[in-house]
Amino acid sequence: MNNSQQRGSTPRSQIRRAELIAIGRRLFADTSYDALSMDEIAKQAGVAKGLIYYYFTSKRGYYLAIVEDSVAELVARAGGDTDLPGVERVRRTIEGYLAYAEHHQAAYRTIVTGGVGSDAEVLAIRDAVREELVAAIAEGAYGRREIPPIARLALVGWLAAVEGTTLEWIAAPADGADGADERPDRDRLGALLVRQLRATLTVIGEFVPECPPPPLPEGPFGQADDLAPVTGRA
Repeated sequence: MNNSQQRGSTPRSQIRRAELIAIGRRLFADTSYDALSMDEIAKQAGVAKGLIYYYFTSKRGYYLAIVEDSVAELVARAGGDTDLPGVERVRRTIEGYLAYAEHHQAAYRTIVTGGVGSDAEVLAIRDAVREELVAAIAEGAYGRREIPPIARLALVGWLAAVEGTTLEWIAAPADGADGADERPDRDRLGALLVRQLRATLTVIGEFVPECPPPPLPEGPFGQADDLAPVTGRA
């Protein structure tokens, strides 16, 4: 937890702090960390610079608070719907992950790449996100968050591929501008990632018999259910 979170414990202060973080997320989405001064941040926020220092102690503290806020939203989106059946939770996890990346591209890049100059604290936050997402996938697939080391490594490898694919996806033109191929929509990419996950879960089952892939669901698949392969469809 960033030390600045201990400041301003009253409801009004918490609202003010959240407003400043929201402003910072917009500013850092369009401007690099080094190019954005505290004077400019205060000007855009319409507050005295001292108020930002009060809540966040420094520019770096402000930046870390923004990253932590972004991470919390990503984890909430990807790890929600805990009451759903396991395989559906896995699908929703991937859907939420891609939705966050699509709508918060700058924040997503910061989380995945480690932020400014591979900042050690941002990297630690990123690693915590990865652990939480791997645990969420494991819980959806196997009903538990703790899994054998080789199974965990396989899921970490899949997640690393997801990060690289998602970075490439959000960087591509959405409408095929400049002669580029049209970027696949989120549902189609989600189907691809889920198929890759299904393959990973199958391999895990071969190496770790106590971690079999989720069973096939009952009944036929509908064509609209494009993410069904996670449940075992070829």
